Amino acid sequence: MALIAEVGIDLGTVNVLVYVRGRGIVLQEPSVVAQEVNTGRVIAVGEEARAMLGRAPETLQVRRPLRDGVIADYRVTKEMIQKFLEKSVGQHRLFKPRLMVTVPFGVTQVERKAVKDAAFEAGAGRAYTIPEPLAGAIGAGLPIHTPGGHMVIDLGGGASEAAVLSVYGVVASSAVRVGGVRMDEAIAAFVRRKYNLMIGMATAEEAKIRIGAALPLEGDPLRMEVQGRDQVSGLPRSVTINTDDVIEALEESLGIIIGMVKGVLERTPPELASDLIDRGMTLIGGGALLRSMDQLLTQETGVPVYVADAPMACVAIGAGKALPLIPVLEKTLTEM
Repeated sequence: MALIAEVGIDLGTVNVLVYVRGRGIVLQEPSVVAQEVNTGRVIAVGEEARAMLGRAPETLQVRRPLRDGVIADYRVTKEMIQKFLEKSVGQHRLFKPRLMVTVPFGVTQVERKAVKDAAFEAGAGRAYTIPEPLAGAIGAGLPIHTPGGHMVIDLGGGASEAAVLSVYGVVASSAVRVGGVRMDEAIAAFVRRKYNLMIGMATAEEAKIRIGAALPLEGDPLRMEVQGRDQVSGLPRSVTINTDDVIEALEESLGIIIGMVKGVLERTPPELASDLIDRGMTLIGGGALLRSMDQLLTQETGVPVYVADAPMACVAIGAGKALPLIPVLEKTLTEM
């Protein structure tokens, strides 16, 4: 093991992934924290805290300390990073690790500084930030060091981003605050409207994963029974929903993402646009796992779209692999 651990962290609204150079992805847990209401003391993070969502007593508050990819609660985020670092590289090390933490492209200096400060206070010896699209492209193995166009579409939990990259730089980009969380909310709202049934966010997320799709499936739609509370009687009840219900629920969210991708393509210089037609666009992030998402984007843009290998891990892997590239990435990265 290296004396100084080199760590890449994908600090997402829904999940945190940690990559350690030489070991690969060592941690993937929900970015959820449980804390006491009266004292604010953090008592659980990650999977342990997510198990309490919707089930905790009034004395406990269970929530996500990040919103739309940026820090909403600084102190709690710092404690969460610290716990995940201890799990990943150990609590007592002679040398503090070097951290590369991802941030959405286009965040403000204040938001970027908050991430670096939190990483430093959580135990980093040196801390850098890297834009998520750049990290995702490196993690997906795209040759972005060359003077040619490469486009990544990152469908995250709190936000979605699209960026055209060339020679380690971002040429054109855009982001919308629509991601997995917004989709879950849309599914819950649809079930409430159509079936008069109130379901939790965890149930909505499960429906998205198990039976969700971006386009109608060939053959019969998938079905799933969901439980919740009847809006009229207030009593527990269950209904069966299908893939077509989820597609209808996600129509608005997917429309916003398609508009974002088209906007980036429209601002891409002609030479790079021709590269994209030849090479296609790469889909990363948890949203890439939604059935037929790549087909929908190909259909709407006319440009081939491919899902990266291990799309959820790309950003964390790229953040870790970017550490040796710091000299050539100086204009893109910021250091504490």
